[in-house]
Amino acid sequence: MSEQSLLSKEQFLSKLVVFVSGLVTLLVILTFNISPPAIETDFNFKILPKFHAILNLCVSVLLILSWYFIVNKKITAHKTCNILALVLSAIFLISYTIYHTFTESTKYGGEGVLKIIYYIILISHIILAAIILPIILFTFMRAFLGQNEKHRKIAKWTMPLWLYVSITGVLVYLMISPYY
Repeated sequence: MSEQSLLSKEQFLSKLVVFVSGLVTLLVILTFNISPPAIETDFNFKILPKFHAILNLCVSVLLILSWYFIVNKKITAHKTCNILALVLSAIFLISYTIYHTFTESTKYGGEGVLKIIYYIILISHIILAAIILPIILFTFMRAFLGQNEKHRKIAKWTMPLWLYVSITGVLVYLMISPYY
């Protein structure tokens, strides 16, 4: 691939990453700022938070495996784990948006120190979840374009942040699940 072609592809993909990241952020914000529609359905939306926690747990395991595989120079297994983690994260985002479109947010009912711990975890999770999406996509873009050195530099930040977001997603679910 020529230098010009690579630069052109990188510019296009960078714009796509920014667009997708902005769109996802906007959709998530909208779901929390609109009232759920009064639609009758047989589907029980209350099962989705557990599904989201399972997805987050799977992403956490895949990220840990990905790290193990790259440290041991098993590139194909590393790529496979990361692609699966990205696909599961995309499924999570779609399902999460659907859930919050059709249901009211659940309030945490705990008290005292547990409430403080819950909100510290929740707030850090929310902030990092909003920040991590474009970082994940740029990390994938670098790998896709064969920019291995740039990929490694950003992946050193992406992996621990993504892992933190996926693990805290599970913790938030476990802490709030008694109140669904």
